[in-house]
Amino acid sequence: MPHITTRDGTTIYFKDWGTGQPVVFSHGWPLTADAWDAQMMYLADHGFRAIAHDRRGHGRSSQPWQGNDMDQYADDLAELFAALDLKQAILVGHSTGGGEVARFIGRHGQERVAKAVLVGAVPPVMVQSPTHPNGLPLTAFDDIRRGVTADRSQFYRDLSGPFFGANRPDSQVSQGMRDSFWLQGMMGGLKGQYDCIKAFSQTDFTEDLKRFAVPTLIIHGDDDQMVPFAGSAALSSKLVKGATLKVYAGGSHGLAQTHQHQLNADLLAFARG
Repeated sequence: MPHITTRDGTTIYFKDWGTGQPVVFSHGWPLTADAWDAQMMYLADHGFRAIAHDRRGHGRSSQPWQGNDMDQYADDLAELFAALDLKQAILVGHSTGGGEVARFIGRHGQERVAKAVLVGAVPPVMVQSPTHPNGLPLTAFDDIRRGVTADRSQFYRDLSGPFFGANRPDSQVSQGMRDSFWLQGMMGGLKGQYDCIKAFSQTDFTEDLKRFAVPTLIIHGDDDQMVPFAGSAALSSKLVKGATLKVYAGGSHGLAQTHQHQLNADLLAFARG
């Protein structure tokens, strides 16, 4: 399998499809690069080079005890950029991956970046605080930690419902879609996924977002039950100078699957624009 080895010895799996301007995808928790397959194939079919990696502790990448935090995730992405000598890349991040994209720009700059897309992304910060009243209470993330440690397999099966909006009365989400979520989650390691809960929920990306100086598209579903719109995209779109905000009516958190064709078209139009 194609992979790079980071400075601390962690192996990072990646897939690299097509040729042309690179579009680099960062996946959500607890998933893998496979969550982006539909978008990768679509963009590669339309003249772009689509690249996605499994975050450390997830999927086919190795499972180190240390380094499961947003700074290291961004550093791993920077090492992938360097190894593949990527330039003029379009960064696309979903959920936790949106935080990874923001921290990458905040920590490593935009010399190799042409554009950015945040999809159902966790910035500016998920957890509630006096300065962020629209966030979710810390107890919500404590519940996730308890679920992951008590019975990770069943927890992921249950979580796939609200993730895709399968718990809504008009849902057309297939069992296969939910099974894929469970399978990708179980490919990763408990330690990395457990640590990642803190990384995606308690990292403050406000200053990272303020550093964005490339065209940025922010996409979010208004029925996102995992990362509610009011505490995320509604705020991020004001922090990123000149950002374009697109809200998908009735959209779930799993837009890459539930709104595949709409998202594909929006990504292609933005990439070409």
